[in-house]
Amino acid sequence: MKAVVLASGSEGNSTFFSTGKIHILIDIGKNAKYIKERILEIEEDPTKIDAILISHTHDDHVSALKVFLKKIHPKVYVTEKMFYDLDFLKDYENVVIYDDDFYIDSVRVQTIRTSHDVTDSRNFILSDGSLSLVYLTDTGYLNRKYFPLLKNKNYYLMESNHDIEMLMNGPYPKWLKQRVLGTLGHLSNKDSSFYLTKLVGEDTKKVVLMHLSQHNNTEEKALETFFQTFKEYDLDFKEVVCARQNEVTKVCDDKDLVCR
Repeated sequence: MKAVVLASGSEGNSTFFSTGKIHILIDIGKNAKYIKERILEIEEDPTKIDAILISHTHDDHVSALKVFLKKIHPKVYVTEKMFYDLDFLKDYENVVIYDDDFYIDSVRVQTIRTSHDVTDSRNFILSDGSLSLVYLTDTGYLNRKYFPLLKNKNYYLMESNHDIEMLMNGPYPKWLKQRVLGTLGHLSNKDSSFYLTKLVGEDTKKVVLMHLSQHNNTEEKALETFFQTFKEYDLDFKEVVCARQNEVTKVCDDKDLVCR
């Protein structure tokens, strides 16, 4: 398995996932040129993308999709509500409407409903039979009913959007602060780290903190909160990094011994 975050933040989000046989993008924000260049950078071929999973239709998760599809024709997986949000998909032949769990060749894709200010919002668990990856971002909270399904996976890509104090003292207008903090907004560093104390297990190899706000967070704040929270729950887990907006972040690479 190979998993690489190509971009993560308010300017655009995309993650590459591959078993070697099947190549998948989870979301496709930024622009098509950037996405193609980052895929080449990780020594993969952008023309070999088999599928694109869309978590929701905010621009920072779909902005490259229309241009990308003009020359490359992967299957695009969306819910029915997302399909009607993206008008250009009505003329695209390779659309797959998902609602529940499904397979892309040997890759099992389990879906969970999340809470965000769009018509529909989903996140994913991808597994290839031996390793598993959780993609969980852009949600105001995580319903505890999903804890058993999400627990003790190998890799977590987990939103850690903002530091609450920085947000409240920052430049955002009041309505936007309320939106970010609300149940249809984004997970704070504290939210993210608390949820991860309930999910990380003995089989977990790495955590990647995602979608850090440019104005209301720093890598240092996100990591500090993560380690403080884990210490409060008497948990020792050190394999955590922050994804960045304009550079790739390796989650798992088949050249890494830890991923064999």
